[in-house]
Amino acid sequence: MDTILQFFDTNLIMIYLLVFTIILGFEVISKVPTVLHTPLMSGANAISGVVIIGAILLIRAANPNDFLTLGLGTLGVILGMVNVVGGYAVTDRMLEMFKKKKK
Repeated sequence: MDTILQFFDTNLIMIYLLVFTIILGFEVISKVPTVLHTPLMSGANAISGVVIIGAILLIRAANPNDFLTLGLGTLGVILGMVNVVGGYAVTDRMLEMFKKKKK
């Protein structure tokens, strides 16, 4: 229990920042019209490349015995890749709708 309290004490600003960004992101996305939602999200999914790079840097800087950091880094890489691939798939599907059909 002391380790959890110490973690919260040392990372309190980061926890506040995380909560603030979650609330801000929800507010911004909820105000987007339905017509613009798919192009916006497919473009934003490409930004997940930054998450992947950050997760790779986290894994490289982690101590080999720090399984929490290594696990979170691996989870970041996996979820970031799923988001990037899904974003490109959605974008490709959306652009397919605008191509002329062969007769």
